[in-house]
Amino acid sequence: MDMSPPPAPPRIFSDEAELRARLSRHKTLATGLLAGMAGVTLGSYALPPGYWTDLLQASAKAGLVGGLADWFAVTALFRRPLGLPIPHTAIIPTQKARLGQGLGRFVANHVLTEAEVRRVSGRIDAPALLRRFLSDPERVRPAAEAIAASLPRILRSLEDGRARRLLLRLLPRMVSGPAAARLTARALRLLVQGGRHQEVFGLALTHIKTLVASKQDSLKTAVAERVRAEGGALVGWVAGAAVARRVLAALNAELEKMEPGDSDLRAAFDAWLEAEIDRLENDPARAEAIGAALRGALAHPAVAAWLMDAWGRLRGALEADAARPEGRTVALIAGTLSNLGDLLEADPAARARVDGFIETTLLAVLPAAQGRISGFIAEVVAGWDTATVVDKIELRVGRDLQYVRINGTVVGALAGGTIFALLHAIFGRVAF
Repeated sequence: MDMSPPPAPPRIFSDEAELRARLSRHKTLATGLLAGMAGVTLGSYALPPGYWTDLLQASAKAGLVGGLADWFAVTALFRRPLGLPIPHTAIIPTQKARLGQGLGRFVANHVLTEAEVRRVSGRIDAPALLRRFLSDPERVRPAAEAIAASLPRILRSLEDGRARRLLLRLLPRMVSGPAAARLTARALRLLVQGGRHQEVFGLALTHIKTLVASKQDSLKTAVAERVRAEGGALVGWVAGAAVARRVLAALNAELEKMEPGDSDLRAAFDAWLEAEIDRLENDPARAEAIGAALRGALAHPAVAAWLMDAWGRLRGALEADAARPEGRTVALIAGTLSNLGDLLEADPAARARVDGFIETTLLAVLPAAQGRISGFIAEVVAGWDTATVVDKIELRVGRDLQYVRINGTVVGALAGGTIFALLHAIFGRVAF
């Protein structure tokens, strides 16, 4: 049986702790290389004079100078070298506000450009993201509840006097223009295609027959009086009652014949409805006549009062229902959102319209957004704590800057040795 202790869990560093450890290692390496060049420079003076000693000394001196210069440059970005008040040092702490303004302008003018917005909006595929969101019931339901919760505030805003007056002016125009006539014709055509118009017609006939049956005596009296008025008292006394009975019998017989599907009156109703739909769609005069009738009706004070009363009752019912998470309003909104997701799934034209709308909206707000984002970035950077900003930036880029120091030391040494060799080859002994 294995009695060895379990392996120790791996040491886990936070992101910042790991960055700080790496920066410390690279600083140590760069500083060690610089100190090594200083040691070689001093040690070269203890060697016997000669070409190779001079070459080593020239290389070490150049590496030391290159390393010191790069150390100064890297240090001057974050703080004053050796704490000395040297001009143009501690660049990031002293120029933090200017750096924030420059960063803001760069983002606004080179990142948030029209070309970039078009490119990014084309790659994001917003309709697909919206479709995935709308196809998830767990996401759609909270969205529907949020929309329903805001519905009472929207409805109350419509109660504002100006909004109400505007609606009363716009409503007659909306329901009586050419578009309204076309919409009415389309609704009637869908009603005819589904056969629902005959159900409406049948309901009307049923009410007519019920009314005629309940008014038999009154109708007989009215017909008899009409016969007497037209034919005189004698004719009315002789034939009035008989004519009334025959008229009512014929009326009842015709009403009974209207029930079957092949009724001539039903066929005539079909023909009349089709003709009326065609006139609404193609005859501007007919559409204008319908619109004038609607405008006249809506302009009547009694109709306006009735509409406001109906609106008040409807608004109250909507507000009460919208407050319930299980109400019909939430279910209706959720179903509408889901249907919108299905539409985006099946209709490429709808997806293209959504893409176009998003891109157009982004481009419309882009000029204002550029200025606001630029100012926002500058304000945020200016508000940062200076020591924290310097520390964060140094942690992220300090490792690469230590390579600048290392490269400066190594390249300086190689360049110094190369230059010494070339000059010695050309001029002989060279003081370096």
